[in-house]
Amino acid sequence: MRINLTDDILLNVQKPAKYTGNEWNMVRKNPGDVDVRFAFCFPDDYEIGMSHLGMKILYHILNRREDTYCERVFAPWVDMEEKLRENNIPLYSLETYTPVSEFDMVGFTLQYEMSYTNILSMLDLGGIPVFAKDRKDNMPFVLAGGPCAVNPEPLADFVDFFVIGEAEEAINEIIDEYKAWKNSGESREEFLARVAKIEGVYVPAFYDVDYNEDGTVKSIRPNRDGVPAKIKRRIIRDLNEADFPDDVIVPYVGTVHDRIMLEIFRGCIRGCRFCQAGFIYRPLRERDHEKLLKLAKQSIEKTGYEEISLVSLSTSDYSRLPELCNALIEYTEGEKVNLSLPSLRLDNFSMQLMEKASKVRKSGLTFAPEAGTQRLRDVINKNITEEDLFNAVKMAVSGGWNSVKLYFMMGLPTETMEDVEAIGELGIRLIESCRDLPGGKSLNITISTSCFVPKPFTPFQWEPMDDMETLMEKQFRLKDRVRKNRRITYNYHDARVSMLEAVFARGDRRIGQALYKAWRKGCKFDGWAEFFDFDKWMEAFEECGLDPKFYANRRRSFDEILPWDHINIGVTKRFLQKECEKAYRGEVTQNCAENCSFCGAQGYKTGICLGEQRSDRNNG
Repeated sequence: MRINLTDDILLNVQKPAKYTGNEWNMVRKNPGDVDVRFAFCFPDDYEIGMSHLGMKILYHILNRREDTYCERVFAPWVDMEEKLRENNIPLYSLETYTPVSEFDMVGFTLQYEMSYTNILSMLDLGGIPVFAKDRKDNMPFVLAGGPCAVNPEPLADFVDFFVIGEAEEAINEIIDEYKAWKNSGESREEFLARVAKIEGVYVPAFYDVDYNEDGTVKSIRPNRDGVPAKIKRRIIRDLNEADFPDDVIVPYVGTVHDRIMLEIFRGCIRGCRFCQAGFIYRPLRERDHEKLLKLAKQSIEKTGYEEISLVSLSTSDYSRLPELCNALIEYTEGEKVNLSLPSLRLDNFSMQLMEKASKVRKSGLTFAPEAGTQRLRDVINKNITEEDLFNAVKMAVSGGWNSVKLYFMMGLPTETMEDVEAIGELGIRLIESCRDLPGGKSLNITISTSCFVPKPFTPFQWEPMDDMETLMEKQFRLKDRVRKNRRITYNYHDARVSMLEAVFARGDRRIGQALYKAWRKGCKFDGWAEFFDFDKWMEAFEECGLDPKFYANRRRSFDEILPWDHINIGVTKRFLQKECEKAYRGEVTQNCAENCSFCGAQGYKTGICLGEQRSDRNNG
């Protein structure tokens, strides 16, 4: 142990077990026996980070290498950060208590834009210069990946290189290149030049960005030979061949998703026009149900968890779900393990699925209609009807459920106040429609609305976000509509946080200035209501001469160069534009299982784009 954590520190912070490590299934290696030490950093609280499947996968993959030791680092809660700074203790890894500055590589996962200030805090607390340009030859390389990395520009000043797309294969190539560079005597810049040649790796220092007088991007160009003009997203072509952990770490404190997570497929067939994940993970690729059953059994045996959750963007779209569920139920019933089926669609929800989900233990059901009217559901290409919603809720009530959660988005393109009020009407009519069913009088509905945030690589990437005043007016209108119904609970998201999320989702490199200033003013854990300080953020933007509305609330033309145009995720810009135009005509697009829309992902030549999975699905 390199860091000495005294009782005086641990007994004066909340949940000290978050900082001590030594959990069940934690990997133990002798640091002196490896060539590469990798710190996997999650820029949020331990309880959030330990629920992240991507961390579990990469931790497993890297630690299978005899030459590499991957250790975990999480953002310390504010009380622990205060204790670390008071005692001059640097941020450290949970496995060996090694200061972050002593690792070869420090990798961050970018899951949520509002965690960006935590990245700066963790670098600073770990003794690593915040700006990439200030790091010397003997300092760690800072890399980042994850869904937010599809627009890496807001973090370009702070990160040495990004991994765009799925990292399972790319991370091994990066480690191999690091080992070769380490023995070469070359400079820090030469290592970056090496990894820039790996497909999916983006080194921001090797690209120059110019701007027009109106503030829009004029050009994004390489400033050295040997680097690609466009960085192509990496994907795993065969999930059955991809390594997946069955011996995940079991925390000593409760986490957000304290269960086994079994990824059944990657990607989505649906094409909801607001959903970034539905486009940046294309094409859909499934794992065989026999392999999933084997993974499930091994995971239960090695962890002792009492719940297993099937993970995907739309679980009920898995082509072999009945076979998988039947086999899992047969095993989990005997083990007293609950099977959870999140991400169910309204249009293929069935009594059979519901019974499987409640075989061991009933839990609440969640559906996402997203919009209150059919017109707006067609605009966003949700491809579900009001009849689907009513049938699913009635089925749930008849099956013994008395709690249903409904998720909606507010501020979607073309939305009117009538669409907003329709959300409340929908909830009220659902309550009434179930009143005469057995158990229907005890039905409670929770309506939650998030604010629509236009994201890169979606058909709505050009759309303006509603301004904060408009969003709050809509929220209060809906709140007023349902407040007299005691069986409806209404929750809504802070529009100010969503506005900043939009700024960083669609921002360019200049946004990094405001990020740095806000962090210096004390901003951190911005996704947590108790710490979010909107006024400090506005001060930071003003001091940098930047207008948040330019990034969040401005409609962008189809011919504008977007800050992420040098990233190629496989889906073409032309296809996204056509989908945006169809949205305004209220036209829907068939899902990938029914008809190929030639979005560009067929260029990966795998998964549902090959046709086999499509025919299997239609025959299943």
